[in-house]
Amino acid sequence: MSQTFQVDLGGIVDLLARHLYSSPRVYLRELLQNGVDAITARDDLAGEAGPPGQLGRPAAPRRITLRPLPDGGLEVTDTGVGLTLAEARELLATIGRSSKRDLELGTGREQFLGQFGIGLLSAFMVTDEIELVSRSARDPHASAIAWRGHADGRYSLTELPDDDPRHPEAAGSTVRLRPRRDLEHWLEAATVESLARDYGSLLPVELLLEERLASGEMRLRDLAEPDLPWERSFATPRARELALRAHCETTLGFTPLAAIDLEIPVAGLSGVAYVLPSAVSPTTSSAHRVYLKRMLLGTKVDDLLPPWAFFVRCVLNTSAVRPTASREGLYEDDILLATRHALGARIRQWTLDTLALRDGGSAQFLAVHHLAVRALALVDDDMLDLAIDVLPYECTTGQATLAQIHATHGQIHFTPTVEGFRRIAPVAHAQNLSVVNAGYVYDADLLERVRRRRPQWTVSPITSADVSQVLSPLEPMRQLETTDALEAVRAAVLPSGCDLDLRSFEPHEIPSLLLDDRDAEHARDVSETLAQGSDLWGGVLGQFAKPSTVRRMVLNDKNPAVRDVLEARDTQVRAAGAQALYVTALLLSGRPLSVSEATLMNGALSTLLRSAAGSGDRPPSDPAQGPLS
Repeated sequence: MSQTFQVDLGGIVDLLARHLYSSPRVYLRELLQNGVDAITARDDLAGEAGPPGQLGRPAAPRRITLRPLPDGGLEVTDTGVGLTLAEARELLATIGRSSKRDLELGTGREQFLGQFGIGLLSAFMVTDEIELVSRSARDPHASAIAWRGHADGRYSLTELPDDDPRHPEAAGSTVRLRPRRDLEHWLEAATVESLARDYGSLLPVELLLEERLASGEMRLRDLAEPDLPWERSFATPRARELALRAHCETTLGFTPLAAIDLEIPVAGLSGVAYVLPSAVSPTTSSAHRVYLKRMLLGTKVDDLLPPWAFFVRCVLNTSAVRPTASREGLYEDDILLATRHALGARIRQWTLDTLALRDGGSAQFLAVHHLAVRALALVDDDMLDLAIDVLPYECTTGQATLAQIHATHGQIHFTPTVEGFRRIAPVAHAQNLSVVNAGYVYDADLLERVRRRRPQWTVSPITSADVSQVLSPLEPMRQLETTDALEAVRAAVLPSGCDLDLRSFEPHEIPSLLLDDRDAEHARDVSETLAQGSDLWGGVLGQFAKPSTVRRMVLNDKNPAVRDVLEARDTQVRAAGAQALYVTALLLSGRPLSVSEATLMNGALSTLLRSAAGSGDRPPSDPAQGPLS
């Protein structure tokens, strides 16, 4: 008798296909889950008390058989507990409703993987018709049943007579699928084998694939592995290392730098974290491969580890964490939080132990994953102490660790931006001033942590005063010679918010140096906002403005272009040269030019070009002398 589901089956299928599952490929995973749950339920029967004088029922084989059919269909047969007519009606007539039978077959039981009814319906993503034939092991006298469901919501449920060709010889269930048009490839033998290996190769059952040999004979091939790869026994540690390397290459597609054993007994978790062979960004998605009770949960599971542990990819099996509704990710709860913390602790300890060795392996790891070490040092004091000794930094006096820099120079100066470092690096190097480049990810925050962790050290961002102290002052006679010219040059750039000084320093190719001054930049930003803001907003900001604080540019008296500007007799040429030096310093600092600064540059160039055109008999400047010379 044909009946109708007590739900909108079309809506259920659309929900499964479009919103719950990421791909039709999960249909086989759901069928395998149903089979494993049924086998687990039958194992429970073997432990129950049998008739008087018997200890229990005989154990059944733990087997799931995949049989591709000649017409393109597929049969999935398990040796599980099976269904009676009443059980099938309760499970399959009202999909999604919890029932006593749900508890017996999966929902709410830790040892089960899924929910029978929803798992069966997932097959509608690849077919328009599902047939289930089942015979109960719980009630040997019950008739076998046949259930046939259609994607339009109709289904039929009948008992099978003993002479029906579909009547199973033993207890268990068989699901038969016929492919939907344009989805035939999902039921092809090669696709079924690939999906079965991917999802079920670690299941604790026989996973048999029936195939036809060239001779026409049929054979069964077991696709399951009896042991988890990381729990197998090996003759030597080296043999295990090579086996895990091969497992990573096959499973994840790369050769790892190292393998970190993971084990959390209270979470029923074991596995391996493989260290990536190349550096990755902290924002890169962590594609961990997670098995739930040895069934593949997902190959791109995120949020399994702390954020700093982005340098590893895990393959693990667990039984305690909860999956999401699609069973393709992990549900965020206290169990997952505890698991993440425990996994992070294990990876952290391995990282500390590895770096403490100071051998070739630790050097290779540090060279590749120094960014991850920095990320961990931001949240871990032990790693911070170790990072001070082993983590190299870019420095104006060469690459060195913070411990080496402090031991050599007695203090640690740094620039919080890469642009600031590049601007002063040539000058600082020539003066043997050690400055750390802290403009990369995590570095400025790390140096701030070092300052708090070691208060007896001097750790501070470099200021204009720090740089000025190492630049050589002019000889007294030269200072007198340039006093008037320097005042004229200062007057030319002061309207742009820049004061200047004249020093003598190497390298002589650098004409000017625009120094960082946080207070000056803050005051400049406030002044610009005041000029553009409302009276009310301007009144508030006016409390913070410091009009006397401006940018500071140091001119290099050893540079020919600077000397040409100072010695220019034409006041307009001198002013234009000073303005060009200022804009050049801005460009060298990496700052974008404002409209007013671009206008200043254009005016200065026009003045210099007109002056050059008016003295055509003068020999051209030597380009090797530097810009504007």
